[in-house]
Amino acid sequence: MPVVIVESPAKAQTINKYLGSGYQVIASYGHVRDLPAKDGSVEPDADFAMIWENDAKAGKRLTDIANAVRASDKLILATDPDREGEAISWHVLEILRQKRALKDIPVERVTFNAITKDAVQKAMKAPRDIDEGLVDAYLARRALDYLVGFRLSPVLWRKLPGARSAGRVQSVALRLVCDRELEIERFVAREYWSLVATLATPRGDIFEARLVGADGKKIQRLDVGTEKEALAFRAALDQGRYVVASVEAKPARRNPFPPFTTSTLQQEASRKLGLSPNRTMQIAQRLYEGVNLNGEQVGLITYMRTDGVDMAPEAIAAVRNMIGKSYAPPYLPETPRKYTTKAKNAQEAHEAIRPTDPFRLPKDVARFLDSEQARLYELIWKRTIASQMAQAELERTTVDILVEAGGRKLDLRATGQVVKFDGFLTLYNEDRDDDGDDEDGKRLPVMSSGENLEKKSIAATQHFTEPPPRYSEATLIKRMEELGIGRPSTYAATLATLRDRDYVSIDKKRLKAEDKGRLVTAFLESFFARYVEYDFTAALEEQLDRISNHELDWKEVLRDFWKDFSAAIDGTKELRTTQVLDALNDLLGPHIYPDRGDGSNPRQCQVCGTGTLSLKLGKFGAFIGCSNYPECRYTRQLSASGEQASEGENGNGGEPGAKKLGADPDTGLDVTLRDGRFGPYVQLGEGDKPKRTSLPKGMNPAGIDLERALALLALPREVAIHPESGKPILVGIGRYGPYVQHERTYANLDKDDDVLSIGANRAIDLIHTKESGGAGRRFGAAAAAGRALGDFPGGGKVEVRPGRYGAYVTNGKVNATLPKGVEADAVTLEQAIELIAAKGGKAAPAKKAATAKKPATAKAPASKKTAGSKKAPSAKAKTIIDSDEVPFDKD
Repeated sequence: MPVVIVESPAKAQTINKYLGSGYQVIASYGHVRDLPAKDGSVEPDADFAMIWENDAKAGKRLTDIANAVRASDKLILATDPDREGEAISWHVLEILRQKRALKDIPVERVTFNAITKDAVQKAMKAPRDIDEGLVDAYLARRALDYLVGFRLSPVLWRKLPGARSAGRVQSVALRLVCDRELEIERFVAREYWSLVATLATPRGDIFEARLVGADGKKIQRLDVGTEKEALAFRAALDQGRYVVASVEAKPARRNPFPPFTTSTLQQEASRKLGLSPNRTMQIAQRLYEGVNLNGEQVGLITYMRTDGVDMAPEAIAAVRNMIGKSYAPPYLPETPRKYTTKAKNAQEAHEAIRPTDPFRLPKDVARFLDSEQARLYELIWKRTIASQMAQAELERTTVDILVEAGGRKLDLRATGQVVKFDGFLTLYNEDRDDDGDDEDGKRLPVMSSGENLEKKSIAATQHFTEPPPRYSEATLIKRMEELGIGRPSTYAATLATLRDRDYVSIDKKRLKAEDKGRLVTAFLESFFARYVEYDFTAALEEQLDRISNHELDWKEVLRDFWKDFSAAIDGTKELRTTQVLDALNDLLGPHIYPDRGDGSNPRQCQVCGTGTLSLKLGKFGAFIGCSNYPECRYTRQLSASGEQASEGENGNGGEPGAKKLGADPDTGLDVTLRDGRFGPYVQLGEGDKPKRTSLPKGMNPAGIDLERALALLALPREVAIHPESGKPILVGIGRYGPYVQHERTYANLDKDDDVLSIGANRAIDLIHTKESGGAGRRFGAAAAAGRALGDFPGGGKVEVRPGRYGAYVTNGKVNATLPKGVEADAVTLEQAIELIAAKGGKAAPAKKAATAKKPATAKAPASKKTAGSKKAPSAKAKTIIDSDEVPFDKD
């Protein structure tokens, strides 16, 4: 019986039904091995050899796969049809070779763009070998990302205390956000005035017209710059005689939008549905792998990681058939539409994202989906159908009006647009990120040349130009795609990494660069400028594409990169702190030294009057301090506002990098707010071991005053008495956040609980839930709703629950984390029982896998070298890391 390997149980369940009992389909649960997160896992001096480590949780799965393969007559690798999927298959194959499970069993690689019965069966009839080019391209990407992360990040830590790590693509994306922030800060508003006349036709129809010319000269939007000019034009318009000079109506057409790519899907889901890119991809993955429709497991959409915009001929035919049966004949164009992408470096290796069956209407499947899945499927379905519909036919009308007033001739213009035939717009229209006034969308009344018009009113309105808006997640992805930075599978993970590292925050759906992010970007621009250049990053992506096309040798690309990159790293060894600070002061000047508005030097110390403010590097990060320290002890936090920065009394005379909140009334010791390597905290006094308490996640440091700081420092405190034992229940903040404790039982607070104000009843309820084994989150978290799956053999109920570190299954005694790629809403009772049994059995941990060769080369040596070994194996070794699983500096 052939064994088929796929990534996830949901995909395995769907494909197993399509192939029948003659096949055994097994899930690898995502990636099965990884580069150890330590220096030496990629060794440039050993021709970029890589050392691998099996996933500690994958031991039993790999054993089960090996045993199944030994008993089979064929191995079929059916992972996703991209670089990452190719690499997963390669990894599984290499591990099976190490386990000597293959012997003479034939190995086949199959791919399908949609999980449907026809697509799967067709793929099985067209097997191929593993594509070495795709594997090499991913290996090159992984090695580049690893080397940048593990060689550049230590430089950051040494030269910029408090900074975290820097990744290859994340750093460039972060630069985009920071550059936009700098544009906003440097922006100087410009005054301008608009003049709009409200007019009436002889038939009494009202419309508006805008001043566009005077005395034979055109007037652009910013040309009327003062109130005096505006009032002069208004006075002339008040006295003028209005005549229609010309009326021009031109036909116009709008073409439909192409079907979704990964990028455009993330953008539209953000605009229309309010979904983050990461959440969009999670939902799309579920729709792709299959959902249960009336007892049948069905994949609803095609593969969702793609930059292609065209569809297969049979898919186009099916969509056109659907349009022909559902809409009037004018909505179906005579010939099918073909699309080509305009994105830089697009590979177009796969179809666009589309429904697997256009006749599967959103309203028909909505009852089988949750609300987010239903809305995303509807969005994909509408975009796909509209892409093959007829153009929208419009009529754009321009009316020019002549005003004669006191010897002057002024020109007004009114524009409007009428939809004559809606075409594809009847089903779908793309949203815009920054909508302005759409004057063309207004409909104008009927007018003819030479008609006199009646003036109703004249409005002169003052305006000021506005700075460019901050990027939203959608517009940042769009810009990255335009520049050729990253690839479809990396956008969501890149943005998530920037948020997780606190380099950016989201404010009103816009990405705001945080101080940590701006310091890192300024440092990289100053000393590693080449590696955060947009063109350089895009060119590197193009080289990776050429590797996948077998046009370049992957190690040659790595050698060329490493030669210059290692020299840049070595060049920072003699870099002095003053050089770093001078560079950061220059680049971040408008941000950290805002204009005080009184003409004074923003860098002059307001306390001593003679010192110069400058960035300082303390044990826990950067802060602003006076050059006359220690005589002048003025310091302030980096993120202080302009008003705070200009007020001398807001500086504090304590330890640099600390904000003094006041004195403890009991001890008289200073209470300070500080920013450490692991986040903000409050501290009482000084000395070797002062009392400290971290701020809980989500608590804004700007809102911490002396009272709240003292309350935090008083933790842990007694909050209740246990009703049965009579012993105290304490509340405190630990390694994993706020918690309540009764003797040796700990329960984490929920995100809605306030550690400073939690009441006795709530604390008792959390402890009781944890002690009774109720539906609480893992590791002592607060109660969270779970989904019942059934009974566990031997007693107990099996549930799947959300946890602090991801979804998990439990029988009330044993908790087992769901493997990567397994969605909580897709896990079955059988899978849950297997996971719980494996966890409860305490299987021996898997041994580290030795370095392996590629399939085309000789057998892998039985090397026992670790990631820290000086001498790397000579064999050609490779890895594939899922973008969601890379523990360090993933794209």
